This record gives sequence, structure tokens and C-alpha cells, in this order.
Amino acid sequence: MADDSKKRLLFGEMCVKQGLLTDDKVEIALKEQQTGKTRIGETLVNLGFISSEDMLKTLSSQTGIKYLQFSEFPKVLLENISVSIKFMKQYKAVPIGKENGVIKVAMADPLDLYAVNALQLFFNSDILIYLSSAKDIAEAIEKYFGGNVQMTSIMEGMREEAGTIEAGGDEDVHHLRDMALEEPIIQLVNMLITHAVEGRASDIHIEPFENKLRVRYRIDGVLVEAESFPKRLQSAVISRVKIMSKLNIAERRLPQDGRIKLRVAGRDIDLRVATIPTLYGESVVMRILDKSGVLANLEDLGFPAETLNQYKNLIEMPYGMILVTGPTGSGKTTTLYASLNRINSSDRKIITIEDPVEYEIEGINQIQVKPKIGLTFAAGLRHIVRQDPDIIMIGEIRDRETAEIAIHSALTGHLVFSTLHTNDAPGAITRLLDMNIEAFLIASSLVGVLAQRLVRVICPKCKRPFTNKIFDETNLPDVTFTTYHGEGCDGCRNIGYVGRTGIFELMTVNDQIKKLVTEKVSADAVRQKAITQGMQTLRESGLSKIKSGITTLEEIIRVTQAESL
Repeated sequence: MADDSKKRLLFGEMCVKQGLLTDDKVEIALKEQQTGKTRIGETLVNLGFISSEDMLKTLSSQTGIKYLQFSEFPKVLLENISVSIKFMKQYKAVPIGKENGVIKVAMADPLDLYAVNALQLFFNSDILIYLSSAKDIAEAIEKYFGGNVQMTSIMEGMREEAGTIEAGGDEDVHHLRDMALEEPIIQLVNMLITHAVEGRASDIHIEPFENKLRVRYRIDGVLVEAESFPKRLQSAVISRVKIMSKLNIAERRLPQDGRIKLRVAGRDIDLRVATIPTLYGESVVMRILDKSGVLANLEDLGFPAETLNQYKNLIEMPYGMILVTGPTGSGKTTTLYASLNRINSSDRKIITIEDPVEYEIEGINQIQVKPKIGLTFAAGLRHIVRQDPDIIMIGEIRDRETAEIAIHSALTGHLVFSTLHTNDAPGAITRLLDMNIEAFLIASSLVGVLAQRLVRVICPKCKRPFTNKIFDETNLPDVTFTTYHGEGCDGCRNIGYVGRTGIFELMTVNDQIKKLVTEKVSADAVRQKAITQGMQTLRESGLSKIKSGITTLEEIIRVTQAESL
């Protein structure tokens, strides 16, 4: 016990000498620390007094153990190990190599004598300990020993003949089909899809490069590398996906689109598949649509209370056009579905025309566009208005014809919902004017515009107070509140975020805004008028999420224009 106290004091003194801490903060940490359970370094990090990296570098100086980051790990870690993944995760240790009979091991806590002795027994060899962060070790375990263990065993069972096929060459179609129907390839592709669904991914990217086939998942709006396969598997894997989506496996020069319907982990999943030829073969993207997903309520999307009440009033109007704007992947369709779900009742007829139909809503007539047979948004809309609807939802306004029919429908007693790709709410007016829509028609039909983005939510398990130096580089007022970030843990796959929420900018089109629209003033002028009338901007909505400890400044900057900060 006395030795532990000396170590804690020595560590604190080293931090003070290096200018990382003051004596009073060391005293606070020593009082806060639970003896025998948390080491002084962890306590200092948890209190936000020092960064995890500074703690590790100081510990490296104290113990003489070399500090390694994940980027410094070997590209291929030690194979055929007898240590279980459970042990590695529990004791935050991972074998990273072997030299002259000595096993190299990276550990987050090299002072854990039980783990060190256990590793020596496992390997029956001397071990050389390196110091690394728990986050880097977890990333190494996941990348080299986690999901890959099962996939590696599958790949080992594949026939070497796959290597005889060159991507982009004149392959025999029957040979391609035979390879794609082999059991290991079927298992491999199924596993890729299952991992994506279980990991809450929205898209799967299969990308060919000169020497490998890379797979990435888009999780919470950000691409995360999942696997890399040998180049020899490229033709078989891509052919398997094309067979599943009923595409022509012989056609590799032109883009193709298809769909896959699967049941994964008891859930009905639709995959929208798109291929495109690249320099090293066909690149494939699969958009995951969870048909069995529960429709979100407006209250669950992250609306501020005042904005939510204003938006609820808009969607209860008898007629007019409501637009939801934002870039691809900003949650526009989810907001529209939640809106329709709220106002759906037996005394209203609701018809939608979408591409694709992502959720099926009971009691609503939903139409899937089919451009190949002439069923476009504009063509479908012409017939929808003859079906005596009360409410119409258009997946996206892409051209002047669609915009004109939508506005005409709003002016003739229908409530119309649709989406546009603009950066902010006032930008929707400029976009419609660019489509050569008359200003007086826009002013007469438009009742509200909602701009939105999705930001990642800080993981509640590893959420810690955090001093963000980026605030000093922005035009935001002085920060007088506590900010947080996620340090990374098993619950968030060491990313620091789990799930997403929305930030919103709602512009209601009142008489003053209508007047500006008819005068064709700039979007900036409309924006300033809306702000003076109480519109909360995307920046302000994001700042309130930071104040509430929901997200980080980095997220707000990532999803909004940096210059607005």
C-alpha cells in the first residue's frame, strides 16, 4: 500500500514538473481517487485535468516502458495466438509481434502483474511490454482479432482458383457464377451484411484498389473501415452481390442498380445496390433500409421545444407547401415520415410518391417511382391529384415540372410535403427561383421551410468533461459552460459517439417573408428578417446541443458550414 502511495505521488510530481498540472489539482485527484481501484493517471484524465495521451507519455517516462500509438503497431499482428479475445479485452492487452523468441505485447496497464504473469504463461515465453492507450488496443483487437477471426477462417477455406481471375478481364461468366455460388463466398458476403446491420450501418461500401478489396461501413454518417480482403476475392465477392441483387454479372463496363431483400437477425432488410466501374474494377455501394424499423416520433428527433411546437402547428394546416431541406443523409425523409405518421388519421387521405419507399405506413398510399417505365415524380404527381388526396408527400423536388405541380397542388387545397437540397431554410426560396418558378407562386404556396442536419451523440458510457481549444478559434461568445466528449469504449466501438440527433432551423413564411419573396430579395435578406422574427439558426441549435452535453463542437463544424461559426 505504501509503495502504491509513493507511485501516485511520483506520478503527480512528474506531471507538475512537466507543466501539465498544478499541485492543487494533484491534491484534488488524490482525494478523489479510490485506493486500489483507479490509478492516479486514470483519475486525472477522468477529472479532465490532463489528456489521455499526456498521461501515457508521463507514465512511459516514469516506468521506462516505450509508448506506442495504434499507427505504430505492425500492420500484421501476431498470428496463431492462444490468448482469448475476451482476455485481451478484459485486461486491455494485445500481442503485436515476436522477435528472437520474445513476444511483444501492448498493454494499457503494464503495472497489472496478474495480466503480465498470465501472458507469460499463455505464451510460455518472455514478453516485452509496450504502453498504449485502451482505445488503441481495443481498435487493434477489433481490427485484427475481432470480426476478422471468423472471416479469416472462411477465407482460408476458399479455393485458390479465385486468384486466376483478373478484375476487369475477360472472365468466363459461368466461372464467375460458380465462384459466387461457393459456400465460403456466400458466408463471407452474408457476414458483411450481418455485421453492417448489427453495427447500425446505413451503407456498405465495397471498393476495389490495386492490391486489395476494401469494405467500409457508414455508421452515424461517418465511414468506418471494416475489412480488407485479398485482391483474388474481388471478382467472387462482387459477383455474389450482383447475383443477389439480380444484376448482370457479365456487364462490368456500365453502372447498374438493383435491390436485395433479406431477413437479418429477425429483421426485414432491403438493400439498394449500386455498382459503378472504377480503375481497378467495380465499386459497389449497398444502402441498408430496415423495413421492420419503428417509425420515429417528432419528439424523438431532437427538436427544441419551441421549434417543435411551431412545426406541429405548420403540419396541421389545411393546405400549403412545407419543405424540408439539407444535404443527403441529413434525416429529411425521417422527419417527413414522422410528420405524416403524426397527422395520419382515418378522415384524411395521404398519398406519397418516393424513391425509394423506405418505410411502409399503415393507412397511407405509397407509390414507388419507376423512371424506366415513365413513372417519374412529375408523371406520378399528375395522377395523384386526381385521387382526391388531402395530403401529398413528394420524396424530392428535382426539376421545374415537379415544383410547378407541387405548388399548384398546394394552391388548390392540398397540404404538400417535399424535400430540397439547400444549405439553410431561406436557400429553399432561392432554389425554387432558380427553377424559374414565379416568385408570387412561391409566396402564395410556401408556408414553412425546415433545414436540418444530423450530429452524432456523445457516448454516455465514456462521456467526460473536456476543454475544447477549438472554441478559441471561432466567433462564438466566451464559453461559460462545461463541454464534453467521448473518450472511446467498447460500447461505442472506441469512436466516442453512439447514435445521432438533429439540429434544426425552421422558417415560417409569414406576410413579411412573403413580401420579401415577391420582391426577389437575396436569401441573406430573407434570413436576417427571419432571425429578427425569432428563427433559431442551425448554428444556434447546434450550440444548444453542445451546452446540453449532447454533442461536440467538432460535430457541429463537421455538419454545418465552418464559416458560420
